[in-house]
Amino acid sequence: MKNIDVCLTPELLHQYDLENKIVVVVDILRATSCMVSGLANGVKEIVPVSTLEECKELQNSGYLAAAERNGSKAEGFDMGNSPFEYMDEKVKGQKVAVTTTNGTLAINKSLSAKEILIGAFLNLKAISEYLKNKEEDIIVLCAGWKGKFNLEDTLFAGSLSHQLKGDFEFACDAPLAAEAMYLTAKNDMMSYMKDSSHAKRLAKLNVVKDIEFCIQESIYDVVPYLSGKSLLLK
Repeated sequence: MKNIDVCLTPELLHQYDLENKIVVVVDILRATSCMVSGLANGVKEIVPVSTLEECKELQNSGYLAAAERNGSKAEGFDMGNSPFEYMDEKVKGQKVAVTTTNGTLAINKSLSAKEILIGAFLNLKAISEYLKNKEEDIIVLCAGWKGKFNLEDTLFAGSLSHQLKGDFEFACDAPLAAEAMYLTAKNDMMSYMKDSSHAKRLAKLNVVKDIEFCIQESIYDVVPYLSGKSLLLK
């Protein structure tokens, strides 16, 4: 039977064989939520890069540039890491280059996979329906925080594992534990997450509305995927 597994942080990714696998990268707060929101609202393409220097080069060649470090917008760039910025009218039809503390790094560590998808609570139903029809094993890669485990990405991994439970077998205890966390949290996600390290970090930056937006389930019917160097829609 097909398997679904969860990698709780990119620091553990070396333990996983990505060949012929589908990797779903998730960074709920906030990179992949931004990517899903942007592409759902008319962004032409998104190019994820690992460094500020790469992002600046693309900015100089005509891309809108979004850059975040430690939760805040990096100086000298057009956008930060709020999903609301990606829904602005000025971004529609544009090509966006993006670098973030965790999410874009996780994408670029997954390049040996057969297929890379972008997951968020915002497109949970769409991505789960797409995956139900695939024959490959799945690895949900949680971007975490600077190599460490985080709560919100694991909750998403649990929600996707739960959605796919009848079609995929859990490969180990990681999806089992993630699913248990999600089932405990799902009826009041905000309360469950309020003491998480990144929620506290973002609350200090006065972006609680971003957290509230990012934990909404299935408001966009889109499946972003990596094609070459760009994120596009299926």
